[in-house]
Amino acid sequence: MQFHLNGFKAGDPKVHPINCDNSGKENHIPTKVDVMIAGCGPAGLCLAAQLSQHPEITTVIVEPKSAPMEKGQADGISVRSMEMFQTFGFAERIKEESVWINETTFWTPDQKIPTKISRVGRVQDVEDGLSEMPHVIINQARIHDMYLEIMEKSPTRLKPSYNHKIIHVDIDNADDEYPVLIHLKQTNQDNPKQFTVRARYLVGCDGARSTVRKSIGAKLEGDAAHQAWGVMDVLLNTDFPDIRMKSIIQSAHEGSILIIPREGGYLVRFYVELDKLSETERVSERGLTEKDIIDKANKILSPYSIDVKEIVWWSIYEIGHRITNSFDNTGVSGGLSRDPYVFIAGDACHTHSPKAGQGMNVSMGDTFNLGWKLISVLLGYSDRTLLHTYSEERQKTAQALIDFDHEWSRAVSKKSDLALSEMPTVQRKFLEGGKFTAGLTVKYQPSILTQNDEFQNLAKGFPIGERFHSAMVDRLADAKPMQLGHVQNFGYRWTLFIFAPQDKELRSTQLQSTLDSLEQEDRSPIRKSSIIGLDPDQLLDLRIIFPENFRELEYSDMHSVLKPRKGKYGLVDYEKVFCAQKGINSNIFDLREVNRTKGAMVLVRPDQYVSTVLPLDAATELFGILEDVWPNLNV
Repeated sequence: MQFHLNGFKAGDPKVHPINCDNSGKENHIPTKVDVMIAGCGPAGLCLAAQLSQHPEITTVIVEPKSAPMEKGQADGISVRSMEMFQTFGFAERIKEESVWINETTFWTPDQKIPTKISRVGRVQDVEDGLSEMPHVIINQARIHDMYLEIMEKSPTRLKPSYNHKIIHVDIDNADDEYPVLIHLKQTNQDNPKQFTVRARYLVGCDGARSTVRKSIGAKLEGDAAHQAWGVMDVLLNTDFPDIRMKSIIQSAHEGSILIIPREGGYLVRFYVELDKLSETERVSERGLTEKDIIDKANKILSPYSIDVKEIVWWSIYEIGHRITNSFDNTGVSGGLSRDPYVFIAGDACHTHSPKAGQGMNVSMGDTFNLGWKLISVLLGYSDRTLLHTYSEERQKTAQALIDFDHEWSRAVSKKSDLALSEMPTVQRKFLEGGKFTAGLTVKYQPSILTQNDEFQNLAKGFPIGERFHSAMVDRLADAKPMQLGHVQNFGYRWTLFIFAPQDKELRSTQLQSTLDSLEQEDRSPIRKSSIIGLDPDQLLDLRIIFPENFRELEYSDMHSVLKPRKGKYGLVDYEKVFCAQKGINSNIFDLREVNRTKGAMVLVRPDQYVSTVLPLDAATELFGILEDVWPNLNV
């Protein structure tokens, strides 16, 4: 990380100088806000952490509960979420605290004694080369803690307003500035105070029973599997040999279990298939208890057993797959406004089973997508029309999750169909869905943010619309080996990766011309940033990667646009130039199939998704794309 830009500061460099007005005052809710967030779950806190960095934006996050979460609920963190956590700066802490899922085992009825189970397969949980990050398990509450810490150290010192619940939402189309009327009440008093707040934008991260969703007329539509499941986090002793592996167990007649080892070395989560429900029956009517979960688990695990010493958390639930047709107020029947002012995210707009481990991950992905767009609009660089892309992009992502979860839930619950020497269906489905459960199948379609694939052949390993796939490089200035993708931090800044060509003529013509244009042309975001008093890389972060070894180049020979001067002292940023590592298994040009002769430009969105791939002589096209994103960035 970089710090001391505007003078030496002692202490924790992650603590920003305080610069807050209303945003940072706990339980003080102004009568007008820029953004109100409903719900302190992973989606809401992910968004709040992003907005908290901007004192210019008044943000409030409300939560009906009286305190932060301590235990229970989601636990699986996909590799894609870990990549996202890297931009927030807490991926390494999660790696240290969590349990890594390295292997998944599969158990089915024993061929000779079907009333007992036996292991029939085991596979690597995440295939090699998908990501530099692991698939990990950690208490959802710890993820909340990380976001809350970012908020506490932010310039706004943003804190949740607990004991506050949204009871209704109206949109006042006559007020173009603060069109959202939010009616709230306190939840910790016998005679709760009710009051109204006006907001520019409201984001409902308030769960499957979302008041925000209901207020804009959106409905969760889909179906239920009419199957009860129990989940419990326990401390136990057992003779089951794979208790510290992710294990999928299918018995002959008793049902299925998914075992997830938890962080700390002793804690274990069980998902246990319980009773089939009638079409008109609710799971709460069965009166199932934690004892029912344990008893059923022991039946499924035979000949093995569990001796539960402590139940940390447990719940009974019914699988449902539901989604709204729009994630903002403009897409519902009789949309309430032309531009989106009210958004829903996470469980408020999509619900599914927990067994694929995607709920928390996709929910955070929702607001990681939305956050930078809201910031760009509220800071005045982008038009409100940019906000339409949130629902367009994330609704398709959620629908793909539900479609996958349908298949996966059926595979887990299905009675084992194993024949001698065959791979069980659930293992086959697991292998087929590996990229999906890693969170790496999201592909955004062409829009103002994602261009066509005309020049994709220049960098085949950076598919347009998909997340930027990092690889190791060496930083020229200090020879530090590092992941190239780790230069991106959360926020609203775009990144332009230029892969320099080996061809010396192209380097002296096309590359030189493009670097000149980025530094000098009035259409360049780098030039515009400097003119309006921002650091030159505040909107577009330029990074270059050379195919040579770092010992073959001199930093002093680099173009001046690659040595930007920043801050009040005009200090040089030395971290813009990188070199490929040698070896076919570590060279980024080979790993990501970048055309060595011609080079390429890869433009990456703030949420780490590839916007376009362009040839080196396409500076004009590049500027046009970014002018569509920042039409208000005039100088």
